[in-house]
Amino acid sequence: MPVAAIDWDNWQPEEVATLLFVLQGDSVLLIRKKRGLGAGKINGPGGRLEQNETILECAIRETNEELLINPLNVRAAGELFFHAEDMPRIHGHVFVATDFEGTPSETDEAIPIWYKLDELPFDEMWDDDRLWLSEVLAGKTVQGYFTFIEETLIDFKVDFS
Repeated sequence: MPVAAIDWDNWQPEEVATLLFVLQGDSVLLIRKKRGLGAGKINGPGGRLEQNETILECAIRETNEELLINPLNVRAAGELFFHAEDMPRIHGHVFVATDFEGTPSETDEAIPIWYKLDELPFDEMWDDDRLWLSEVLAGKTVQGYFTFIEETLIDFKVDFS
């Protein structure tokens, strides 16, 4: 379905989730997801919003659970809206941290992997990531709308500020 065909003003997500990217110098900390939606893909740590927590609290909690680190200097970096008929509709909130406490460690959910900013593994990531992630890691804020079928990107609209 084309992005323009969706009434985004009345669109309702099935899930609200976060992604958090930790920068250090010219590298970013990503994960290879071990289970759940996107298992096997490389992404930033993140997950579903729980009751009685803010979006920021969710991003920090999920990063702590998946990598056993505490992200610091966290900034909001945008919103992503994912529409699909065969997957949950997700409203994603993106964050970037410029420091952290602890040692990134493998957990039941994720394997930590550092990548140079100019060598991001887009072939192993969600299709939409190549449309916005580099810009966000360079300091921009994203507003993105995406439609998927069977984990394949069908259409998109992305704006930066």
